[in-house]
Amino acid sequence: MMKKNLILLAFLITLTFNHTFVANAQTVDPKNAEQKLSYALQLLRFAYVDKIDAPKLTQNAIVEMLKDLDPHSIYISKEELDKMNEPLVGNFDGIGVQFQVLKDTIVVVDVISGGPSEKVGIIAGDKIVSIDGKPATGDSVNSNFVLSRLRGKKGTVVTVSVFRKNKGKVLDFTIVRDKIPLTSIDAIFMATPEVGYIRLDRFSRTSMDEFRKALADLKAKGMKHLMLDLRGNGGGFMDIAIELADEFLTEDKLIVYTEGTSSPKQDYKSTAKGGFEKGKLVLLIDEGSASASEIVSGAIQDWDRGLVVGRRSFGKGLVQRPFDLPDGSVIRLTTARYHTPSGRCIQRSYSEGTDEYHSDFIKRYNNGELSNADKIHLPDSLKYFTNNKRVVYGGGGIMPDVFIPMDTSKISDYYVDLRRKNLFNDFIMDYVDKNRDLLKKKYPDFKKFDTEFIVDNAFMADFNKAAEKAGIKKTSVNPEKMNAMIAKYYQKVKTDTTLFAKLNNYSDLVAYLAKDQDALNAEFAKFAATEDAGAAKAVENSDKYIRYQLKALLARNLYDMNSYYQVIKDIDDTYLKAVEIIQNDKMFDKLKGK
Repeated sequence: MMKKNLILLAFLITLTFNHTFVANAQTVDPKNAEQKLSYALQLLRFAYVDKIDAPKLTQNAIVEMLKDLDPHSIYISKEELDKMNEPLVGNFDGIGVQFQVLKDTIVVVDVISGGPSEKVGIIAGDKIVSIDGKPATGDSVNSNFVLSRLRGKKGTVVTVSVFRKNKGKVLDFTIVRDKIPLTSIDAIFMATPEVGYIRLDRFSRTSMDEFRKALADLKAKGMKHLMLDLRGNGGGFMDIAIELADEFLTEDKLIVYTEGTSSPKQDYKSTAKGGFEKGKLVLLIDEGSASASEIVSGAIQDWDRGLVVGRRSFGKGLVQRPFDLPDGSVIRLTTARYHTPSGRCIQRSYSEGTDEYHSDFIKRYNNGELSNADKIHLPDSLKYFTNNKRVVYGGGGIMPDVFIPMDTSKISDYYVDLRRKNLFNDFIMDYVDKNRDLLKKKYPDFKKFDTEFIVDNAFMADFNKAAEKAGIKKTSVNPEKMNAMIAKYYQKVKTDTTLFAKLNNYSDLVAYLAKDQDALNAEFAKFAATEDAGAAKAVENSDKYIRYQLKALLARNLYDMNSYYQVIKDIDDTYLKAVEIIQNDKMFDKLKGK
């Protein structure tokens, strides 16, 4: 009898459960997507075997929905929002130092002028050994470790203990955190007595104040013409891009227009406030120049106000607008597309999916576009005309007026290994740590350093020793080249009776070379020198590039980021071509279609 009652009770519970959901289902319009999603969440809450995390499921659903729209519509959690906005807002709360982690130790690279750390006496070269009384050295120390402990709200206090080499002891400092400015301009200098250079890293809230100050400084030094470097500039605020373009254009010129299904066409035009409406202008771009960078480049190119030099830009022409959600998170939703004054759509296709879209750089590299402009094929249907009737193309990104190929000969396998293991920074940080006082005494300013300091063979010998200690050999071969080299080398040694007597077949040769890495490196070095004429040249080019990289990093650590770019410019093909074009009136006018 008890068993029958239990069965009946179970039946009634099941009937009640089904009736509840059938009733709910009858109130849901299956055509209404919002109700369908809400109903699914109710179903999970009521019937799923385990307790569900509804907020997490909702967040995941939003993320997946946005993925099906376009590559730039994204969900940003409340926790991520401030971190993502920080570079564009232009400041953060902290102690005001630039640092690097060297051998598990926090080393102060630079102290921001007027910041909290400078006020208490912290200097470049100090090693932070503890923060708030807790050890700050060891395997767990990385950038996130440092930022989470040194950053904090304005007015809060942090204590740090630093080891200063010339004192030979640990010094304690109490620092009151404050607002720390983030600058968006990396470099400002005179390229020639009449040509100024400005490198803009991003379009932040402070960018226009920085730019106008930089422009005034360069004009005071005699600047008549300008190079604006937007390479690697991934964009930022659209209104800042419009303001910057306005600096170069006369009144009432269309800078950009936006248009979307739910966003009527809106034109943005120049005003009479331009600070550099006359004088030659060249913009430098590459595959990393996106969004706001493309707005400025497109406007300058379409109005023939200046020339664009470099490689095809990224191709991000979608307008995002933030929409706040109740929990403080945000959906940054694409609402329109950018178009240049001639009508070109900046955005490249994303019809093949997000993964393919984000692997565009690899596709450009593999199809040869980065080294050969002829590999870029654009249909006539995407043809547009500038103010001077020059042909330009839409379809994604801004095509430069002067194409500068990527010089891959500088990037040897050895160089890639050095970068991968961060040896450049580690070596220079260690070198500066040991020689800072001597270097600053010998080279009190950048001008003297730039003129007199030479990365000589003795310096390079020390660097190469450090590389070998880190397991990086100058003649090391990457796996792809190794197999090709072995196969080709086998054809050669088959005729070498002395060697081949020991190696009966191809497998023996592979085993012989694989077993002894030194033998492999030595054989490859000989083989490359005789069989691959370009290999020796690549090593030479790479060696020169490495020397400049080391000197530039040394300048940055001793002085500032501006010094880095002043050193590296001498091997920067795009920069050198831009200078040549500006200095040649005939070439400049011809390229502009005059």
